[in-house]
Amino acid sequence: MNVHTDLSFVTLIVHASFIVQAVIALLAILSLWSWWQIFLKLFQLKRATRETDAFEDEFWKGGDLAELFQRASQMRVGGGLEHIFSAGFREYSKHRRQGSTSGITLDSARRAMRAAYQREIDTIEANLAGLATVGSVSPYIGLFGTVWGIMNAFRGLANVSQATLANVAPGIAEALIATAIGLFAAIPAVVAYNRYTHDVDRLAVRYETFIEEFSNILQRQG
Repeated sequence: MNVHTDLSFVTLIVHASFIVQAVIALLAILSLWSWWQIFLKLFQLKRATRETDAFEDEFWKGGDLAELFQRASQMRVGGGLEHIFSAGFREYSKHRRQGSTSGITLDSARRAMRAAYQREIDTIEANLAGLATVGSVSPYIGLFGTVWGIMNAFRGLANVSQATLANVAPGIAEALIATAIGLFAAIPAVVAYNRYTHDVDRLAVRYETFIEEFSNILQRQG
């Protein structure tokens, strides 16, 4: 067992066993990935909320739906609510031109909006499961590194005639770093997952509410 008096963070990692270093490297990668996803999801949800607000303001101004559909169709990039509206109105218009009954027309429009709704929810929920996984497994990965490091520290005492705290302290400190990094990776991922899941649920409610309200409008028009 290597005994060193320098207990700085970097020195402890450098003198740690290969398994502990591998665990720390894995946790560092998971932490970097989760932070990258945290910022990407933050911008994505803010953009989705902003686009939903803008489209609702435009929709409830009471303008012509066909004109609104034309503008929405010509835009190459649009918000989730815009895609739902476009899918429903496109299906509604197609069935009206074909002379379908009001019930069939409305049912087809609702199915089209539901399909678009599911695609939008799948898009904004992407990688949330990854954050949940990082948040749940990182402490256990760190604990594995800690257990391995402590085991090695006590195995090293077999070669020491008189065990003192100076003999075992560096090995214990090296091992505990793995748990600390595991918590550092897990806590932001769990907090972000809970926050973003709440934001996605709020958007989903707004989308579903719009589907019902737009369906009522189409039913009155039919």
